[in-house]
Amino acid sequence: MHADNKLATGTISVARGWVQAIEMTATITKSPTRTLPVVIEELAREQPDAPALLSDDGCLSYQMLCQRSHEYARWARRRGLVAGDIVCVMMHNCPEYVAIWLGLTRLGVVVSLVNIYLTEASLAHCIKIVRPRLIIIQAELVDPLKSARPFLDSNIEVWSKGDCGHEARDIDGELANSSSNFVAADEYPPVTINDQALYIYTSGTSGLPKAAKISHSRLMQWGHWFAGMMNIRATDRMYNCLPMYHSIGGVVAIAPLLIKGGSVVVREKFSATRFWDDIVKLDCTVFQYIGELCRYLVNSEPHPSEECHRIRLCCGNGLRSDVWDRFKTRFNIPQILEFYAATEGNVSLFNLEGKPGSIGRTPRFLAHRFPTKIVKINTETGEELRGADGCCILCGPNEIGEAIGKIDNKSANVGSRFEGYNSDADSERKVLRDVFEQGDAWFCTGDLMRQDEHGYFYFVDRIGDTFRWKGENVATTELSETITAMPGVREAVVYGVPIPGHEGRAGMAALVVDPDFDLMMFRKCLAERLPRYARPLFIRICQEIEITTTFKQRKAEVARQGYDPTTSSEPIYFDDPQHKRFVRVEETLFNRVQTGQIKL
Repeated sequence: MHADNKLATGTISVARGWVQAIEMTATITKSPTRTLPVVIEELAREQPDAPALLSDDGCLSYQMLCQRSHEYARWARRRGLVAGDIVCVMMHNCPEYVAIWLGLTRLGVVVSLVNIYLTEASLAHCIKIVRPRLIIIQAELVDPLKSARPFLDSNIEVWSKGDCGHEARDIDGELANSSSNFVAADEYPPVTINDQALYIYTSGTSGLPKAAKISHSRLMQWGHWFAGMMNIRATDRMYNCLPMYHSIGGVVAIAPLLIKGGSVVVREKFSATRFWDDIVKLDCTVFQYIGELCRYLVNSEPHPSEECHRIRLCCGNGLRSDVWDRFKTRFNIPQILEFYAATEGNVSLFNLEGKPGSIGRTPRFLAHRFPTKIVKINTETGEELRGADGCCILCGPNEIGEAIGKIDNKSANVGSRFEGYNSDADSERKVLRDVFEQGDAWFCTGDLMRQDEHGYFYFVDRIGDTFRWKGENVATTELSETITAMPGVREAVVYGVPIPGHEGRAGMAALVVDPDFDLMMFRKCLAERLPRYARPLFIRICQEIEITTTFKQRKAEVARQGYDPTTSSEPIYFDDPQHKRFVRVEETLFNRVQTGQIKL
């Protein structure tokens, strides 16, 4: 279909998008027992045979999805699970993933979506902080769970999808021998939108991952809001290849389509070579992206199907301005909906105007409903600056500061609430009080932004130690602790370094090591203990790492010097993907990385 035809049928005007989103979310609090599982049941009655979730393994219609979710609900009841109990789910992207958390949350059970790339102590941390009654794991992921076992309570019950021997009990066998009847409403306490549905992990701005509380009302807010913004219809089909343990791949790319009776194509992971074949073959009309996905596609070889599709809109975040126009033009994309949001936050921005590089703006007539401000901070400490009156100081046009959003937990506007983490202390650290008047409270995003004279917001950087690479947030404190525990490493300081042509920052570690430190063994340890996105791409071997008077590592200077070998006499090494080893960074290699001659 030609782009002009797609524009005529699917492009969203600025006013229409905002109005639809507001209208769709306005009734959420008026129907307190209408949760997402209930919506799926309604659609199963209205359009039972319509496809809901599609994958290589087949298709789940709305009737099948509803029935499957009830089978998991019955299984949970037989296991003695009750409202408020927590179940960790660790699985690859698949339709069954959605059926599991829909079924369990229907009973009031809270489902914790665990990152499948974690191992050992990091995985154990994410499990322990939510204190689950049991774990559901895909058989292929049993090894990472085994690596975390020494750090876990041995009494945690484990169930597997697929056979993994004596490591877990077979949930498929249990389901096959159970009734497929729906769980009647009188068989469980009523679940309301104010009850918690999920835990979704976020690394925040520093430290270990935190478990963000996600209520049923938040799920409904995300689903209805994005359905309105994207103008989703029952004829739409979403292509989703983003991790389903994240809020974007696991909820935002799914709920809007299911709420409107559309369908979602679920892929285990992104593949640049397969992407356009899938889009055309499966007749997708929308897809969800992160910035890196778009850059990979733009840098890929021409594909015969890249312009012969029915995509009318793509929605996501992190699309850089230098990639935006090339992506839109080359692939004949009628509309790009860039947005900014945080899993646990109350700051949401949408770029319906399609302004390259901007994360969005709020129309003036809605500014009172979605109050977002940028305040000045101390760039060294990250603390907000206050004036003589004790109030925070607003940034002027194009002045960089921290973005904050006003919290109103009593408002009917679900999007203005802050539900926090499973830790009250972690939650309180994200709240800024007495900001512009006594008693007010604002959510701290931890993100540096600027707003131009026309009201458009632009993301600048993360505050604190976290950096973003390959679409994932990497907490340097956790990474430093993991690396320091490796053989031969005495001290480690981790930071992100920018690489031309790449979104975010690549990991780099400055190390103080023993005389017998082995780089090959170190690389092997990194591969065994860390997901690929978290492994440092560059290593600097130091004589010592300076510390402050309060015994904090000084990393600003080494971070500023980056991986340029001319800035220091200390050796710097690069994890060469072609030769699978660390090689010394000399001027020639540095220039090759800088000019994009090496694929990262």
